[in-house]
Amino acid sequence: MASLLALLLAFLLLGALQNYMGNDHVLSLNQGRLVQLSLDQSSGAGFASKQSYGSGFFHMRIKLPPKDSAGVVTAYYLTSHTKNHDELDFEFLGNKEGKPYTLQTNVFSNGQGDREQRILLWFDPTADFHSYKILWNQHQIVFYVDDIPIRVFKNNSNIGVDYPSQPMQIEGSLWNGESWATDGGQTKTNWSCAPFRTHFQGFRIDGCPSDYSNCHSSNLWWNQKKFWKLDSTQQKAHENVRNKYMNYDYCSDTNRFAVRPKECTQ
Repeated sequence: MASLLALLLAFLLLGALQNYMGNDHVLSLNQGRLVQLSLDQSSGAGFASKQSYGSGFFHMRIKLPPKDSAGVVTAYYLTSHTKNHDELDFEFLGNKEGKPYTLQTNVFSNGQGDREQRILLWFDPTADFHSYKILWNQHQIVFYVDDIPIRVFKNNSNIGVDYPSQPMQIEGSLWNGESWATDGGQTKTNWSCAPFRTHFQGFRIDGCPSDYSNCHSSNLWWNQKKFWKLDSTQQKAHENVRNKYMNYDYCSDTNRFAVRPKECTQ
């Protein structure tokens, strides 16, 4: 496990946390237990772990920018930074004040993405911190919001679907996505509300460092059989989210995909 404080200390001492954009827009608060990213017209901001991981369970608590946040994107994700990269995305798409945030998830494997799913959050993510987690093992990838599974991506490599397998870093960022993020890019960022601020805390990694000999070992708790699929309670919660809050699923988008993606048929 690693806390934000430990990561920040590692950045100062060992370079483990890399402020890869907007250095003066990254602020450590509460004795390093909280990180604030800021966005204005001059810059966004972000951080990344130096260590890459080959599997694991990754947890972050996030509080999003309030009020008029249209065009503003907060992201928390794993990525491999390779030519044909793997990536697992949480992307929080801001909106006009009084309208709900959209949470978009995406899965890239061997450079292939275009697997967006979007849900409307059933709470105000600007009022308090909420938990966002990713489980990644050789059988499935699960995205969680406050311990509720909102998305499952199964390993369907047996039918020719690439599955994320490259070591990935953990990253967080805040940036201007007005060209697409809100109403398909029709609603632009209101810079009079800047700076926009996102807060991160409660960072926890139960992960397999990429230099470990076997990141699929059953000795790692997240690889054990009970994490190969959702249990019945989790499955019901997942279906409830899909039925009540999902407003886009690439699997149902026949305008984009004349032939349904293979993984959508399972």
